[in-house]
Amino acid sequence: MLIEIPELLSSKALQQCRELLADAPWADGRITAGTQSAQVKNNLQLPEQTQQCQAVRTIVQEALNQNALFLSAALPKRIFPPLFNRYEGEHNIFGNHIDNAIRYCAVTGQRVRTDLSATIFLSDPDSYDGGELIIEDTYGEHSVKLAAGDMVLYPGSSLHRVEPVTRGARVASFFWIESMVRETERRRLLFEMDMSILELRNTQGDSAPAVNLTGCYHNLLRMWSEV
Repeated sequence: MLIEIPELLSSKALQQCRELLADAPWADGRITAGTQSAQVKNNLQLPEQTQQCQAVRTIVQEALNQNALFLSAALPKRIFPPLFNRYEGEHNIFGNHIDNAIRYCAVTGQRVRTDLSATIFLSDPDSYDGGELIIEDTYGEHSVKLAAGDMVLYPGSSLHRVEPVTRGARVASFFWIESMVRETERRRLLFEMDMSILELRNTQGDSAPAVNLTGCYHNLLRMWSEV
């Protein structure tokens, strides 16, 4: 399930992120790469201990907590604190790889199962060439290059890559989510049901069918969730 979430970051939040990252001390992106992905990763990353990372991370986390579409699609149990990368110049590519199944979070001391991967685009797409996020699934390849402030969610089990950036700089936030509902198909069913309930309530109000369908949603969530 690949879901695009438009305007996760407001224009004000996006501007704050850009100002904080303008003079950030970027480092070799392989600092968080696994053994296999380190061989194909050539980008820049913002070290977690920097003030800029912590400040921008707070902005992103607040936006995630307030976004109903994200909460419905991901059903988050744990969110790995957002990280930030930059592609430009000689550091311009990340080849095919699959994210590690488990990530250790030094901030919380917890391990996070990477059910979902997320990318928030922080650069305007017209400001750089290349840099498409290519995600492969059973339906083929999907090329993703979104507006600044938009986010894409996709299964952490997906083979994916970032195409070479040949002009400008591609700056983004990336992180992983452990969902309360581990199975992708169950999350998909719950998300589609939730969207249908929302449409039904918008058109018919809290009618008996809307209430009954809401009950079915929560009973399925109660059956499938791990909290």
